[in-house]
Formats: sequence, C-alpha cells, structure tokens
Amino acid sequence: MRANGMLKQRVITAVLLLAVLLPALFYPSIEPFAALTLLLIAAASWEWARLNGCGPRLSLSFGAGMALAMALFWLLGGLSLALRPLWLVVGAAWVLLSVAMLGRGVGGWSLWPAGLRLWGGLFLIACAWLALVQARQAGLTFLLSVLTLVWMADIAAYFGGRALGRRKLAPTISPGKSWEGAISGLVGVALLAAGWLVVQGGEGDSLYARLWQLGPLPAVLALVFLVAMSVVGDLVESLVKRSAGVKDSSALLPGHGGVLDRVDALLPVLPLAMMLTTL
Repeated sequence: MRANGMLKQRVITAVLLLAVLLPALFYPSIEPFAALTLLLIAAASWEWARLNGCGPRLSLSFGAGMALAMALFWLLGGLSLALRPLWLVVGAAWVLLSVAMLGRGVGGWSLWPAGLRLWGGLFLIACAWLALVQARQAGLTFLLSVLTLVWMADIAAYFGGRALGRRKLAPTISPGKSWEGAISGLVGVALLAAGWLVVQGGEGDSLYARLWQLGPLPAVLALVFLVAMSVVGDLVESLVKRSAGVKDSSALLPGHGGVLDRVDALLPVLPLAMMLTTL
C-alpha cells in the first residue's frame, strides 16, 4: 500500500511539473522558460546551502540571492554573451571534481573548506542554469537532445543495472549503481544518438548532429564523456547527501525528493555540452 501511495505521489508531482514546464519549454521566446527554470535553480541553491550546514534563514538568503543575481545578469544582457571561456573553466572544474571528490569519498567531503564547498557548488549551479538557457537559445531541438541524453542514460542504467548489475560502481557512495548499469546507460545513449542521426540524416541542430560534424571518433568520445559525466553528477550529489546524513536534498517535490535530486546529472552535462558544441 505504501509503495502504491508513493508511486501515485510521484506521478501526480510529475504531471504537475510537466503541465508547467512544457508550455514554457515550447513557447516561441525563451523568457517563460528562463524565468521558470530560474525559480528551480534558486530552489536548488537553497537546497545546496542546507546540505552544507546553513541554517533556514541563511539558506533562504542564498536561494533568493541566486535568483536576484541571475535575474540581474539576464537583464544586463548576459544571456546573449558568448560564454565559451566559461564553459571551458566549468568543464575543467567538473573533471577535477570527479577525480578529487570521488577519490576522497564521503569522509573527505567535510575536510574541504566550508566556503569552498558552499560557493563552489553555487557557482556550478548558476553555470548550469546559464547553459540550460543558452541551450534553449541554440534551439529547442538542441536542448531536447541534451536532455534526452541524460534521461536515456539514467533510464537505461536503471533497467540494465536491475537486470545485469553485479559489480558495484561506487558502493560507499551509491550502492545501487553498478558497472553493468553504467554500460547499459552508454549503450542506450549510443542507440538514441544513432537513431537521431538516421532520422536527421546526420544534419540538423541536435547535439548529436553537431558532435557528428566533428568526425565519427570525436563524436563517439564526446558521447562517452558526456554519459560518464552524467554519472559523475549523480554520484557527487549522492556523496554530498551522505556526508550531510540525508536521503534527499529536500522534500520540495513530493515523491521525487528535491530539485537537486532531479537535476544532479544535468549539472555537469549542460555546460559540457555547450563547451563541446560552441566555437
């Protein structure tokens, strides 16, 4: 009975989110989508502050501060800037984080300076929003192709892990993840990309078409990299939650946890996708 109730709650929350997000996503101009996702990223910032030991009022201040700072950047024309240097910096930061954080494990997170943990995370959350909006500016097809990469990697990894999972990927961080699941996620994304390219004839504005224009080998390596970093985003958030002693980043989304629980894999993939496709 409890499982059925949880499933019902998850479905209701998902339907309500889609009812709000889809019209904004498909609206001809980016303003509704940018404004709505800005609210979500502000909520994610509030959650991040809580995970890093900030009290209720201070956490709310960080969430509101993120919304105000990004709104000001938007109003000053920042979303129209060419941000490739930023994507290069953020991409390097995520790669270094994946090595340092996952190598040190859950116990090593609290040893990092508190200010670095807090502000570094807020910076990466802000950059994910900038990448999300600029991806939408690049075209609806491009943004959907990035989103579906992450969704396919997650779904295929879940079912592949359930059916084939034997060897744990990171048992002290996320015991449910397996190497077999991660490989299944990669296979799922490869099939998705191949199907997308066949339908579009290798042309168009999708992420897959843009990567294919770099050449077959660079395209394959880029896809492997993006899938791997989607796993890293998930593992990093799991590590932080374990260090904080909580299961979910918050209870903002009934049945789903918090905003960070839903977008963790997107945090590195969005700026990295922009890095790989922005000249």
